[in-house]
Amino acid sequence: MTRFAVSALVVLAVAGGLWGCNHSDSKAQDGQDMVMAEPRDYTAAEKTAIQATFPAPFNTADLAAGEKQFNKCRACHTITPDGMNMTGPHLYGVFGRHSATAKDYTYSDAMMKHNVTWDFNTLDVYLKAPQEVVRGTKMGFMGIPNDADRRNLIAYLALETQAHEAASESASAPSK
Repeated sequence: MTRFAVSALVVLAVAGGLWGCNHSDSKAQDGQDMVMAEPRDYTAAEKTAIQATFPAPFNTADLAAGEKQFNKCRACHTITPDGMNMTGPHLYGVFGRHSATAKDYTYSDAMMKHNVTWDFNTLDVYLKAPQEVVRGTKMGFMGIPNDADRRNLIAYLALETQAHEAASESASAPSK
């Protein structure tokens, strides 16, 4: 096989894999056209104010770099309010959500047994090496070993998945 043919096969395999992760029928189960929600477009001042509420060191993370890190996740996860599951569960509202509880997503037994509530710290530990933290997870992603890259991603996720709204709602809820 020529070098060109091998290269072409590799490109096709990667494209097919990405298409499989990101492919979804454009029709909902009821036959209606599905429209993906767009992430909220915050002003720079809003981003700064929201990020200031994050715990250190996430409150000083680089959100633009975090958005670039999210490109590693985008093929399998959504972060928009429509909560659409793909190959992986949707991440909108993940902060404060118990592991393995996204609606209408089938989790691995390993993730079902993981038993954490996702927050800045639990995501930081998990995203460093998912395969080691939850042995048997079906998430094939190898993780983000670089601390700064991981913090940037988590801060971006917190902003885009409304972690600040969940925190303010729980703070204002009457205690029992």
